[in-house]
Amino acid sequence: MVSEQNANIPPGWVGGFAQSNSAFAYPTPDLSSLPMLDNMANIDKLQRQQPVKWPEFSWQTVKGNEQSRCFQMFAPYISRIGYTNEGRVYSIICPQQGLWLKDELCLNVEVTVTGQRGWVDESTRLLAADMTVEGKIWFTPGQYQGSRLKKIWPLLELLRPNLPLKKATAIRVSTHQMGNPTQPIFPLLSGESKRFTSPEFARHENEAWDVANIEVEIGPIQSAGNKETDTFNQLVMTAFNLGSGNMLQNGNVLTWNVWFQPPGLVDQEEWRTHAERWRESIDEHHGSPDGEGTVARYFDGTPFNAKKEAVEEIIERIIKYLLGAAKG
Repeated sequence: MVSEQNANIPPGWVGGFAQSNSAFAYPTPDLSSLPMLDNMANIDKLQRQQPVKWPEFSWQTVKGNEQSRCFQMFAPYISRIGYTNEGRVYSIICPQQGLWLKDELCLNVEVTVTGQRGWVDESTRLLAADMTVEGKIWFTPGQYQGSRLKKIWPLLELLRPNLPLKKATAIRVSTHQMGNPTQPIFPLLSGESKRFTSPEFARHENEAWDVANIEVEIGPIQSAGNKETDTFNQLVMTAFNLGSGNMLQNGNVLTWNVWFQPPGLVDQEEWRTHAERWRESIDEHHGSPDGEGTVARYFDGTPFNAKKEAVEEIIERIIKYLLGAAKG
């Protein structure tokens, strides 16, 4: 890591929380003595942060086939970890991004942190945290959809309020610890994932302050309590997975290596409004506010390309359904 970065770290670091319980220590940090905290309930306690400049995601585009593994960097600064001067973690911001399908459908994708606990030690450049997260997928506002949906959007909002037209009615994708569907808590640990070797274009060892990794298994989508809505939501999930290479396919494992920049101070109001500002930027189809990520690529750098015919077919099925729904 870059030693010159030490000069850029603001004063105020105290430390000590990582050492407050011997169970917290590596090689197998046990954080179970800490309560899982709501991710937005303690923003007033945040003092320091480490922003993720390089969020490098990886997954198998064909579940079970390691040769099909893709690598994609999401937009820079899409994630960050926030903590006190002593090093207790109180909030973790996770990714959001938009997905366009053939300029016909535009979807928002968000990994919502529902709970967290953990510690950061700036002196050793180590951290350990536990998280629970839920994937959410919903349509961007109607004015940013393709021309066919844009025309009928007001009717859809009126006649089909249970569809994933906004975040409140988003498709909710469950996640859990890899190989353990009964355990929704999974760790964020220092170092790169050991499940695979990352290509050089997905590594930032000479630039980053430190790196940590998360591995989560994707579960089924949660029922909306309405059979018709559940059927439609499954159709949207099929479209999303076709376009993204099965990123959120049930049973697939999504991994990300998060490469951090040096610690900085927290603006608590900015932290509170971060998610909404990102969502507004994505909604407007202007991309991410701090720059774009990369396309999904295989280990040799070849870009992933969705099967055009399959994507077109599923888009037409979705639009046909929505056109019918707008007629009442």
